[in-house]
Amino acid sequence: MPGSLRRTVLLALAALAPAACASGANPVRDAFQAVGVGPKEVQAPDFVAQSRTERKDYVPVGTSAPARPVPKKTAAEVSQAEAEMDGARAANAARAAEAQAAGSTPPPVPASPPAAR
Repeated sequence: MPGSLRRTVLLALAALAPAACASGANPVRDAFQAVGVGPKEVQAPDFVAQSRTERKDYVPVGTSAPARPVPKKTAAEVSQAEAEMDGARAANAARAAEAQAAGSTPPPVPASPPAAR
């Protein structure tokens, strides 16, 4: 095989390998399994297969995220939400200043004990 053809084939394989892996295929594993050297595919035990739900809590690779049920906010709604957050921040800052002031007061001086007779 001439050097340039070999280089072209290797570059093509290198370019296609990530795409094959992303699609769920594993070309190295498949090649080893075809020869009989790779690991045998083991089926999940019945209790495992029965405990798996059909509903997935994640978006599988290669699929688009579902459309959001809530429409995006308008500029006025965003401004209103920012104003609410600014108000909450100001209230929290006021509470923090009050707590800091309460913590900075000196402790009370204990009363002197009565004189002994």
